[in-house]
Amino acid sequence: MKQQQTIRLDRSKGTLFTCSIDDGHPSDLQAAELLEKHGFGATFFIPVHNREDPAMLSPVQMRQLGKRFEIGSHTYDHCYLNYVDVREAYYQISESKTRLEDLIGVPVHGFCYPGGKYTERDIRLVRACNYHYARTTTNLRFDAGRDPFTMPTTIQFFPHSRDVYIRNFLAAGQWLHRQQGLWTALAEDNWLRRLYALFDHACAHGKVFHLWWHSKQVGELNAWRELDAFLQYVASRVAAENRVSNAQLAARAFHGGGVSMAAG
Repeated sequence: MKQQQTIRLDRSKGTLFTCSIDDGHPSDLQAAELLEKHGFGATFFIPVHNREDPAMLSPVQMRQLGKRFEIGSHTYDHCYLNYVDVREAYYQISESKTRLEDLIGVPVHGFCYPGGKYTERDIRLVRACNYHYARTTTNLRFDAGRDPFTMPTTIQFFPHSRDVYIRNFLAAGQWLHRQQGLWTALAEDNWLRRLYALFDHACAHGKVFHLWWHSKQVGELNAWRELDAFLQYVASRVAAENRVSNAQLAARAFHGGGVSMAAG
């Protein structure tokens, strides 16, 4: 058994683990405690305001979080960019960066498209506003993607059904790059086993594993203990230097690893 565990750890040496947390809910502070407990870098994508939920981190809490983790932009008020004109989209993307930097006192390099809703126009605007990368909600990937402004994820910490995975797979495209993730996900009928199976696949092949979640949903699911257990499992298999923020993943994937863009 000890020899088998050693082999597993050896296979995990090349695996990069990153996680991101969206929306800036006050329970992000609980997520931060778990991440620090297990020695993880992470990225919190925060709107300045949230038109969908008034429960938000205070400016003081944002500054405290920004001292320990990377903070990224999530538009000014959690705006779905594909529903607005170019002037509003530009305001949402640029003003959120300016306001967040004023609030937390450090540069904001990352952006996340709310709801995964964006167009080619919005990608160009994110570039023009001097972000270094942007994250999507495209799932089932074991890499950082091919474009720093459309970085994909592996899985959301949420009990989605198999039908949801199939619909998302068909709608989001990139099928060749996502088919292994889909087969691995569909092989499990329990969402937590699915989470572990996808992570084990990333470890077995030295790939990228990108977990994301909404802290509010974790609380509603009463799943903090399950998240704690999973992070402990990841920490046992991924070297500390390979537990990275989204900015650090982007730096390694697209900038030769030589760009220091964030804490965490």
